[in-house]
Amino acid sequence: MLAGFAVIAEMFLQNGVSNSILRPDMEMIDRFFRPPNSSYFLFGPRGTGKSVFTQWRYPAALRLDLLEPDVHREYAARPERLRERLAAEPKVRQVVIDEVQRVPELLSVVHALIETRRGLQFILTGSSARKLRRTGVDLMAGRAVLRTLHPLMAAELGRRFSLATALRQGLVPLVFAAAQPGDVLKSYASLYLREEVQMEGLVRNIGAFSRFLEVASFSHGQPVNVSNVARECQVERKTVEGYLEVLEDLLLAFRVPVFTRRAKRELSAHPKLFLFDAGVYRSLRPSGPLDRPEEMEGAALEGLVAQHLRAWIAYRNGGESLHFWRTRSGVEVDFVVYGPETLAAIEVKRTARVRPEDLRGLQAFGVDYPQSQRLLLYCGKERLKINDVLCLPVEGFLLALHPDKLLPT
Repeated sequence: MLAGFAVIAEMFLQNGVSNSILRPDMEMIDRFFRPPNSSYFLFGPRGTGKSVFTQWRYPAALRLDLLEPDVHREYAARPERLRERLAAEPKVRQVVIDEVQRVPELLSVVHALIETRRGLQFILTGSSARKLRRTGVDLMAGRAVLRTLHPLMAAELGRRFSLATALRQGLVPLVFAAAQPGDVLKSYASLYLREEVQMEGLVRNIGAFSRFLEVASFSHGQPVNVSNVARECQVERKTVEGYLEVLEDLLLAFRVPVFTRRAKRELSAHPKLFLFDAGVYRSLRPSGPLDRPEEMEGAALEGLVAQHLRAWIAYRNGGESLHFWRTRSGVEVDFVVYGPETLAAIEVKRTARVRPEDLRGLQAFGVDYPQSQRLLLYCGKERLKINDVLCLPVEGFLLALHPDKLLPT
């Protein structure tokens, strides 16, 4: 499926990246995402493969790409043009609308067509939920389900997966398929700033938002302290809260809440913030003589596990949710996965050897939740079991993480 990124890459490359970024020998990769048979929204950040997937899955579909200036202009002026177009093509069974958030008014027409024309499926892709959340999604009244597409998972890549490479350049398909992934990563954030933030007028001060992105990268994998971020950015707290909302609406970041179910201790109230991909985090995180490489590496590894767990949960549609656990005294577990069949606490350590202090958070969690599964993911090569904590090589865990299965053990 990555072979189809040539088309998307050319659009991306118009923004200044070398024309030789696509590897011609890239193999096709089957994604774990399984689409519903009904109409659905497919959200995901730029470059995660939404257009490639829909071109491969629905080759005969009527397609509207709202990133094309002329298409955007025509349908923004007259959304009912879609009804007229389909009236002239009665044999069409699927309609793909790429970047539907650019013309939210189209959703009223889509809603009416779903009601009146049985057997017609709409696939509505988007890289920003902001406009739709505020002006359009409610118009669908549940007629289209919500699905998400994420960066590549290790198990999708199989033997092509490399932990070191994933930590350095991430797993966004557009970047993974590039001969020069570093160049694409450098352009990735600026593409969003130019085409999503600036053109759509999402923030008033693009310079302040750019500074916020850099400062936010230091909060990757950490509970968000809005006051500290505001002070670093030299803007008001309310402005930072708005920026965080924009970042999430653009699907560039997500927050992980504290696990509080049947809590027996006083817990932290602040959620953790993660950028959606380890490579994007590395591209935004500045480094200098005062920055310790192990801090960046540790945050990148935790983020890589976070994005895998998030994709696993999304593709399973099994009702699991992702949390973390942190007491007021600072005892923490990086992730808690909770669902109908799962209560798992997961700690991530970028170390080749397990130390006693690495197990403290999991052991404390086990006291409060003795029925839980407790896993330590580390960079060693041996499977170990220490005081009811199963210690697993992180690369093997990621390769075994498959949405058709429970968490690897």
